Amino acid sequence: MSTPLMPAAFLGHGSPMNALERNRYTQAWRAFGASVPRPRAILAISAHWYVPALAVTAMPRPRTIHDFYGFPPELFAVQYPAPGLPELVEEVADLARPDRVGADLDGWGLDHGTWSVLVHAFPQADIPVVQLSLDTRKPLDWHVELGAKLSALRERGILVVGSGNVVHNLRAIDWNRPDDGFDWARRFDERARQLMRETPHEAASLAAHPDYRAAVPVTDHFLPLLYLAGMAAAAERPAKTLVEGYSYGSLSMTAYTLQAHCPGATQDAGGAAALATSLPPDAANV
Repeated sequence: MSTPLMPAAFLGHGSPMNALERNRYTQAWRAFGASVPRPRAILAISAHWYVPALAVTAMPRPRTIHDFYGFPPELFAVQYPAPGLPELVEEVADLARPDRVGADLDGWGLDHGTWSVLVHAFPQADIPVVQLSLDTRKPLDWHVELGAKLSALRERGILVVGSGNVVHNLRAIDWNRPDDGFDWARRFDERARQLMRETPHEAASLAAHPDYRAAVPVTDHFLPLLYLAGMAAAAERPAKTLVEGYSYGSLSMTAYTLQAHCPGATQDAGGAAALATSLPPDAANV
């Protein structure tokens, strides 16, 4: 039996509290997970493993990392005990050449950028999960190109899931706008949506957008989007919007899929307000 071509996704994860919430964003993640063929493994690219190195988790049982503070005990109690797949390191390393990929045996695990979405998309936690780090030393174009290289994993039964936020500016949060986005956040998010639909290979050009500095004060949450852009470019297929919306003025919850079929899952903001994510005022590292 031939291995089915896996789709790929970028999920706007927002607050870690989404791991416990039932809202239209988490419903869309669930619909995505239910729509895909069973993967051999998941390669997760999270905003929260943001280091000056290119590495892949290589432990057989990655730990669940609670990399935040200021949240209720119920969130710290969440565990996502998915197995790892150490042999995937060699496959990633082969595709990433000439860049070198390190094998992380015990330093990291599954951070909340990964497990907060996977608890909804794959709640049984029975599919192996491997994380890829975001190399802070590299320019934006390099991340798009690496995404294109890694697209070959989709032919080997690997589901690639990026997790971050297209717009992520915690300093600009307005608690009085739980369901809304600032004008600059909307402009940047809409331009990103246009590029993902029409010319994903140009996604790195978003750095020239006049609202880029406000929307992306740090590239950690933005970079996972570029991996899906690279895969869309390699497949010569547009990315489709899975769900969209804004939280607290300066967070975009937009999510994209590539070659996925999620009937009834696509939800545009339109005239309806996005359901707010539960981000407590004293929260940090989200």
